[in-house]
Amino acid sequence: MASTALPSRDDFAALLNESLGGEDGGFEGRVVKGTVTGIENDMALIDVGLKSEGRVPLREFAAPGQKADLKVGDEVEVYVDRVENAHGEAMLSRDRARREAAWDKLESEFTENARVEGVIFGRVKGGFTVDLDGAVAFLPGSQVDIRPVRDVTPLMDIPQPFQILKMDRRRGNIVVSRRAILEETRAEQRSGLIQTLAEGQIIEGVVKNITDYGAFVDLGGIDGLLHVTDLSYKRINHPNEMINIGDTVRVQIIRINRDTQRISLGMKQLESDPWEGAAAKYPVGAKLSGRVTNITEYGAFVELEPGIEGLVHVSEMSWTKKNVHPGKIVSTSQEVDVIVLEVDPEKRRISLGLKQAQNNPWDSFAERHPIGSTVEGEVKNATEFGLFIGLDGDVDGMVHMSDIAWGISGEDALALHRKGETVQAVVLDIDVEKERISLGMKQLERGGPAAGGTTAAAAGLNKNQTVTVTVLEVRDGGLEVQAGEDGATGFIKRSDLGRDRDEQRSERFQIGQKFDALVTGFDRAKKPTFSIKALQIAEEKQAVAQYGSSDSGASLGDILGEALKAKNEG
Repeated sequence: MASTALPSRDDFAALLNESLGGEDGGFEGRVVKGTVTGIENDMALIDVGLKSEGRVPLREFAAPGQKADLKVGDEVEVYVDRVENAHGEAMLSRDRARREAAWDKLESEFTENARVEGVIFGRVKGGFTVDLDGAVAFLPGSQVDIRPVRDVTPLMDIPQPFQILKMDRRRGNIVVSRRAILEETRAEQRSGLIQTLAEGQIIEGVVKNITDYGAFVDLGGIDGLLHVTDLSYKRINHPNEMINIGDTVRVQIIRINRDTQRISLGMKQLESDPWEGAAAKYPVGAKLSGRVTNITEYGAFVELEPGIEGLVHVSEMSWTKKNVHPGKIVSTSQEVDVIVLEVDPEKRRISLGLKQAQNNPWDSFAERHPIGSTVEGEVKNATEFGLFIGLDGDVDGMVHMSDIAWGISGEDALALHRKGETVQAVVLDIDVEKERISLGMKQLERGGPAAGGTTAAAAGLNKNQTVTVTVLEVRDGGLEVQAGEDGATGFIKRSDLGRDRDEQRSERFQIGQKFDALVTGFDRAKKPTFSIKALQIAEEKQAVAQYGSSDSGASLGDILGEALKAKNEG
């Protein structure tokens, strides 16, 4: 009987190696095909041709959020992690097999910039996890949608397209975007829809969003901007005064920019323009009533009718309140009377006057207080050149420093009075156009135009009359003088103090000094003006006429000497 040789140690190792897949590394680390041989509880038994079967959780054969559709006899691909564990079982993974296959496919699609399908199945810091048929990708929160999404729950566990932004197989990182897909789809829809629209077209849309500057209206896949200024011809402070989110509105397409795909819409364009015929409805000089709608630093806007507003400039708001904010004169929603000053229909501007609709206090004052009358008021302010006196009718008059008191300098006269003091003065002049009232206080002391209620003309003075005057005040610019003992007061300018320059020095005169002067005229306050120079010229002409011209051989000095001698002898 022949003996059978027992296998050697080397023979046994070769047989075992063959059963495990050969000498090329075996099954470990490879994706292989296997057959489902049984299902126990939540585990599937898979035979991949090894000495023992492997167990794989059923959840690895199911899509996120779904049950596994697996039965005995099905052929599946699994990844062999280890040939045998401590229990003698093969360590298999369906997830790893799917991941390896998915990476191969995803790398190809990423190279081709193709869309991939995935399912959002979990939340992580900064975003979400997406199952790309076995490979797990990261979806940043900013890439979920075009606009921020508060609740992502409705988007989870639903197969949908994604765009791969970045992937690194060595590190196992994949970043995807759902937003890129939505933007591309919307761009395609917008491009197609915008071709069907035209400027001037009237269309209906739904208000999608409202901001301070307008509203976005959905025109059926593309948004248009309805600016606040195009909502209505009347003033609108905020769009929600007219429309709300979700409202269906009828709009007109104003402009289309096909390059940027921006559409401008308008609602007021569907209404009649209130500015048509505005020049006829609001003629210059017309008195109207309106409502204050807005107040700024430079004036106030007054609504004359819905859609038409006029501006009352700050300079046209009050006769007497100067350099004050318009809000201190009128208030929003106040009904006011105004006068139309100017109309420009092309620029859609109307200039209005508020003060013109009221009585001019300067006219009223002039009617009640003619020149020469006495008034009383409070010293409102003292400046370096005079006093401002508050008068009835809310107007101010000014007393120049030279008209405060007799016999003292203007600076000393200013020091005699203080703010808040009640004083009396004479009205010397009124200029309604320039809104100026000139007053005098010293004229009430002696010989002033208002003393005794007489004027210079009534006191018997006439133009070209020679009178003896008394110096009341010496100033740099001339002399304040009085005619006679108790006559009218007047002024002699420095240039009228004599023919020669040396004679035109006011400091050569003294208060109380008397001399002759010629009446040259009367000012607005009926005060006389005098001149020594004019008197000298007049006397020279008279002497030449009486004693002969210089053609007779006599000098001008001889003629004047004879005239002076005759005057003294007389």
